[in-house]
Order: sequence, then C-alpha cells, then structure tokens
Amino acid sequence: MVHTKFFTFNPFQERCTVAWDDSLEGVVVDPGCMSSSEKDALKRFISDNGLKIRYIMLTHAHFDHIFGLEEIALWLGVPVKMCERDIVIIKEANPLLCKEFGLECPNISERTKFEFVCEGDTIKAGELEFEVIETPGHTPGGLCFLERKEKLLLSGDTLFQGSIGRTDNKWADYDLMIEGIFRKLMILEPDIQVIPGHGPTTDIAYERMTNPFLMPFNEAYEE
Repeated sequence: MVHTKFFTFNPFQERCTVAWDDSLEGVVVDPGCMSSSEKDALKRFISDNGLKIRYIMLTHAHFDHIFGLEEIALWLGVPVKMCERDIVIIKEANPLLCKEFGLECPNISERTKFEFVCEGDTIKAGELEFEVIETPGHTPGGLCFLERKEKLLLSGDTLFQGSIGRTDNKWADYDLMIEGIFRKLMILEPDIQVIPGHGPTTDIAYERMTNPFLMPFNEAYEE
C-alpha cells in the first residue's frame, strides 16, 4: 500500500511529495523546500516516521522544484533520478529565471549524484514501482511517474487540475506537451489519482471531461 505526505514549499506553492510503502521504504519527489524551516520540516517528517528514502525523483528541474535538492540529497545520502535533458534547465534556465524573480539560484554541485532515467524505466522503492513516462514540453526533460497498481500519477508541471504546464519560454514546446498528455496520460485508467506539482489533486477521468486546455477533445459525462 502506498502512503503519501504532501508539502507546499516556497513562494510558488510547489508541491513536494513523499511516498512510501508499508515497509517504510519510499521516495521524495521534487524537494522545492527553500527556507531553513521548510527543509527542517521535510527532514523532521522523514526522521520522525523512520522512513527509508531510496531516491529523490524530479519531475523536472525548474528552480522552484529543486531549491532543497542538494541539501536533502546529501542529508539522505541518496541519488537523484531525473531526465538528462533537463540538465540545461539547471545550468542555463534557472540562473536566468531566478534573476528575473530576484531569487538566489539553487546551488547544485558535483556532490549531488544524478542517475538519469528515461521512458520505460522503473524506479523501485520497497513494493513501490514507479514507471517513468517522458512528457517533455514544460521542460525538455519533463517526466511523470506512474505507480500503476496504486493508481497514482505524479504529473509534475505537465498536467494540473483544469490546466497544463506553461510553454512560454525558449526551453518549452507546446506541441510536445499536448502530444505527451494525449498519447501517454489521457489513455491511463480513469480512476488514477493525479498529483501535480502545484495546486489540488485530480484524476484522469476529471481531466478528460473538464480540462479546458484539452478541448475540444473532452469526453462527455456519462448519464
């Protein structure tokens, strides 16, 4: 059985997810904890519950999703699973975006160990098995993580309740975003819970029927 704990971090209200099984093995997804108090809250939750975190997983590498990445990765002593194509976001996009918002850019040094994943890979932590789904568009290396038997999709900034990720910068691609959503996400079982990187959770059926960014392809409600 999967257990989840959600944290809302930094001024961008980013969602960090901790997911674990009955054996207490699990993962941390998108550690956007920015302040010392936010980082301490995440560490305290993991320690107080005796969780054995095996990996940090990144849906993408935008600054608001990785503010706490290096500190948490080194504290846990675990590798970071991400798509290699998002290295450009860390090296080129984040410094420019942080400057635009007047923020200090997250420091990612060689001490952080990355393990690159791609479409079809599976990330295992205890009984949890997260299938890697490549959904580029918001960033070149955008990923979703699907725990099929638990009916759980971590969609990052690809799919939100009633919306999709932004594609208004030079590292983004609207056509790739839409193609990935329709070809890879909308075909999933309708009762799969969707946990986005910002905002409320949703499910595949609700987005098929109501998401205005997916019109005119919305399915009708069943009577």
